[in-house]
Amino acid sequence: MIAIDLGSNTVRVLEFDCEAAKEISSYEKVVKTADGLAKYGLINTGAVTRVIEAIKEIQMKIDFSVHSVTAVTTEAIRRASNSDEVLEQIKKETGVSFSIITGEEEAKFTLLAVQNRLQKLKYASENFVLIDIGGGSTELIFHYKNETISKSFPVGIVTIAQTYETLEKIQNILSQEMSEIQLFCDEIVSKKGNVESFVATAGTPTTVAAMKLGLNYETYDASKINGTSLVIGELDFYLKKLLSMPFEEREVAVGTGRSDLIAAGILIYKQLYKLLGFESCIVIDDGLREGVALHRCLNGASTS
Repeated sequence: MIAIDLGSNTVRVLEFDCEAAKEISSYEKVVKTADGLAKYGLINTGAVTRVIEAIKEIQMKIDFSVHSVTAVTTEAIRRASNSDEVLEQIKKETGVSFSIITGEEEAKFTLLAVQNRLQKLKYASENFVLIDIGGGSTELIFHYKNETISKSFPVGIVTIAQTYETLEKIQNILSQEMSEIQLFCDEIVSKKGNVESFVATAGTPTTVAAMKLGLNYETYDASKINGTSLVIGELDFYLKKLLSMPFEEREVAVGTGRSDLIAAGILIYKQLYKLLGFESCIVIDDGLREGVALHRCLNGASTS
């Protein structure tokens, strides 16, 4: 089967074998779905074109007609005033029908993928908090042994970067922008108790982990990223390293058109360490697309 995650910044595609429970191939491309969303409240024509071109590109590599396809989309499309028209155009041009999922569904699928990966890594923690920093939103998932509590917040790397434009402005406003996240975390911990560990997924944590491992956008290897530990001080180090690079070198390091977004994401990521009270974090590459694939397989999707 094929799982597609159209996020606020990136479209991620996974070809998955349900019977063998393993990846066949994967693909992702920066499409900046949320470009201009914070200012205009809609998905612009350029973003729609980039999404369609990316899907057509992967359709040249994978024959969608022999697979069951599950395609989901998240905060940017949830928030956009023209979401119905955008999804209709994408379907007309590519044949792919996207479902807009809620923040709660997004959290559920992402948790499923991360739990599966942690189990493979033999990571024993039963109580942890998982963060998923997206382009248009951030999901927080508190997972206790017998209970999971999650919430989605409209704080994302694309919308924050485009709203406040400079890192200095972002730094100054983050506490205010993330105050609801702080209240949510404080409430959960006061009611349910502290969690044992801090886990992160999505582009910002995985990019910082890749920099730590000496990988760039082209040499990125998810199998090496999974289980990488990052301490809070490393975020400052790799942000400074990224900002000190010439522009062309940055593009190689973190991907074309991503450096400003990753820089904003690092500030959000660092703030999450602080408000959650952790010094270190485990990074996992698996996310929404893997969770969608696992969920479909568990619920009887075609194995093709």
